[in-house]
Amino acid sequence: PAEKAMVCFGSMFIELPKAKTREMLQQDQEELDKEINNLRKELRVKVNRLYEAQGKPELKGFNLNPMSAEEMKLINRILEG
Repeated sequence: PAEKAMVCFGSMFIELPKAKTREMLQQDQEELDKEINNLRKELRVKVNRLYEAQGKPELKGFNLNPMSAEEMKLINRILEG
């Protein structure tokens, strides 16, 4: 049916309502984004500690954050004129 979606859980396919499937995928993506951001923050700290232990100067530009999709849209508008 048009209102249902097939979702794979491990080696099983389950038919769920599309709205519920969309909600589950959005929640999973939000959790993954949080985890990725936490790992990036931890990596920065660990790399800085490593460089400090090696007696090297801190990496320049390593603490930069990526631009959001909204910021990219604004930059593209400006560049297009």
